[in-house]
Order: sequence, then structure tokens, then C-alpha cells
Amino acid sequence: MRNFRTMIVWQKSFDLCTKIYDLTKSFPSEEKFGLVSQLRRAAVSIPSNIAEGAAKFTDAHFKKFLEVAIGSSFEMETQLLISHQIYPPLQKSISEIILPLLIEVQKMLNSMISKLTTAVSSAKD
Repeated sequence: MRNFRTMIVWQKSFDLCTKIYDLTKSFPSEEKFGLVSQLRRAAVSIPSNIAEGAAKFTDAHFKKFLEVAIGSSFEMETQLLISHQIYPPLQKSISEIILPLLIEVQKMLNSMISKLTTAVSSAKD
């Protein structure tokens, strides 16, 4: 079992989640049940799946949760790109703060998944 709180990827995804909540406060009220809800769910999913996966006892199980987390990150990226396109006042926050942090989290998750894939493959041999 791993301590998720010490994982930099969890810390950064947690920070990303709080930034998404701050950003979505600026969205028009008609988006409350649209993009706001979708973005917040995806944002919460990333650190939550990292934490849940960290509690698993095998690398294979941990890897599955990291794959769900990275899937949520790409879902969020799509929603941010839509938001960037249709809400010009939010463009600077999205492109200069949120997207760079999201891409960093995606790279970290991808690296962890790759390492776990190698470890799982080696364990099978």
C-alpha cells in the first residue's frame, strides 16, 4: 500500500482540482449543470483515483486506477478546450494556469503507467 499524499502527482492533481473549482465559479450560471458539473467531476476523479489505486496491493490494480485518472484528465482537457473556445473571458486562466498544470499531471500519470506496465510485464515473466 502506498501513501498517496506523498505522491507529487496526487498533490498536483489535488491542486488542479481546487483550481478547477475556482475557475468554474466564473462560469455563467446556465453552465451549472453543464460544463461546471462535468469539469468538477473530472477534476475530483483524478486525485480520487490516484488515492484509491494507491490503496491497492498490486501494481496491476494500481495501474488500472491510474488509467482511469488519466482518462478523466483527457476528458477534462476536452471540456477546458470547449470552455476556452466559447467563453473568451476565461481564456487566459485556462491557457496560462489550468492547461499547463493539467498537461504536467498527464505526463506524470503517463510515466507512472508506463513504469507499472513494465513492472507488471516483468512480474509475469
